[in-house]
Amino acid sequence: MTVSSFSMHGARRGLPALALAATLTLSLALAALLPAPAAARPLLTIGHSSEPSSMDPLFSRTGNNQAAAENIFERLMSTDENMQSQPSLALSWRVVAPDTWEIRLRPGVRFHDGTPFTADDVVFSLARAPKVPNSPAPFSGAVRSIADVQVIDPLTLRIRTKEPTPDFMEQIGQVYIVSRHAAEGKRSEDFNSGVAAIGTGPYKFKRWQPGDSLELERNDHYWGRRPDFDRVVIRYIANDAARISALLSGSVDLIDSVPPTDARNIKGKPGYTLYSSPSARLIYLALDSARDISPFITDAQGKPLSVNPLKDVRVRQAISRMFMRGPITERLLSGAGVPAGQMVPEGLGGYSPNLPAPAYDLDGARALLAQAGYPHGFGLTLHSSNDRFAGDSDLAQALAQMMARAGLRINGVVTQPYNVYAGASGKQQYSAFIFSYGNSTGDSAGGLTNVMATYDKAAGTGAFNRARYSNPELDRLLAQAAVEFDPDARNALLRQAAEAGFNDVGIVPLYFPVAFWAARDGTVLRANKLERTSMLYIQEAK
Repeated sequence: MTVSSFSMHGARRGLPALALAATLTLSLALAALLPAPAAARPLLTIGHSSEPSSMDPLFSRTGNNQAAAENIFERLMSTDENMQSQPSLALSWRVVAPDTWEIRLRPGVRFHDGTPFTADDVVFSLARAPKVPNSPAPFSGAVRSIADVQVIDPLTLRIRTKEPTPDFMEQIGQVYIVSRHAAEGKRSEDFNSGVAAIGTGPYKFKRWQPGDSLELERNDHYWGRRPDFDRVVIRYIANDAARISALLSGSVDLIDSVPPTDARNIKGKPGYTLYSSPSARLIYLALDSARDISPFITDAQGKPLSVNPLKDVRVRQAISRMFMRGPITERLLSGAGVPAGQMVPEGLGGYSPNLPAPAYDLDGARALLAQAGYPHGFGLTLHSSNDRFAGDSDLAQALAQMMARAGLRINGVVTQPYNVYAGASGKQQYSAFIFSYGNSTGDSAGGLTNVMATYDKAAGTGAFNRARYSNPELDRLLAQAAVEFDPDARNALLRQAAEAGFNDVGIVPLYFPVAFWAARDGTVLRANKLERTSMLYIQEAK
């Protein structure tokens, strides 16, 4: 069997009327002679490293939330394992004017409660996307280009953009569509309880127990490929050793975030299959370059500092030069990573050959600190998640050691569960912190706009800019790229924007990881560059 041929979205081509009639007659005649379709497997159990913070699909754009959401909810467009966009709830679309798009929706789709999916649900979801209270990673950037939306008929929308927007469908294609009937007037808590968790996806919400598990049931009326499992239980197991033990003991069928060292042990083990994919996710260090005084910065003796050294580009350049990216990927990740110098890996749009991974330069780092007025360094506390990606807390310790070797005083390394960490970092509670961004489209526009563009809630830019970095030149180039329809000209603008931001060390790029999953025989996963562990990529072995 070829795994890459698997798709949740089955497609049927039309047949001429006479041929169709003949086919139906023959099918009926043979029906009694053919075996019944194989019954769905009763249960699939998954061990997931990181749990969502909400069942509201529009609460947060973080990967762990989306991995849960896309089992239950769908978007206008889906993304395959190679990051190529495919029609989903939107069947087709066309540009009817430079600033106007017409979208035809898929007919015959119903929500889990039996109500039909219509254009009204799309209008409601697009309007709700930027307004979910207390969102740590809002969807505002996905709808920032919308000027107004017109419903032509129950399955047709016409959307006018504020200006010509070549990647408009990729933008709004990130938004999960919720049922207006079920969700209007509801809060995120109503999704968590299941009251509003009514989607069109392959599985239905049954129960979420925060800190423990998510239970799903097969949607028997799903419009796409019939789901393979009657029930799915996703257990949240943050500890790597416990997750691997659960797989080897048979208590789960599949796990994600396999550490590279354990991946070597599982590979070739009878009864198990190891899956891997290069990732488009950038692991980076964010530095508070916005505030005059930063909460976790001290002088070299550990006393409060009345200035913020991270505002000085020479200090940021120095910190970037302190890191041995090659040894990090070779030793910490056992070779399962690629050193990074920019937002996207080579091969994606907007990649610049002028931004190689910064070289380790201890003497250069110390010289830059001295030039900036810190010959004896200064103090900082490094923050990180401890369950978001494989080896995140180990990475924090390694970076701290490298910074200390270069002359910085490390006042502490604090690691936290991601659901706590994401909210705190979104409220600018840290000075230096490790984060990641999963590029989910074919170029760097989304990452640059969300992570490095100036934070502007009204404009929908900088939604993930947790350090509040700001660079007018980067903003200007991104604004030009956003309205450029010519692919070559757009890529050139994105390259220039990346160079403006990364030469200024808006964030410190570290590496692109290789993602690993492991499964017991009988369960097949489509390894994907998004690093998703959802039922869109999992099926029963045939």
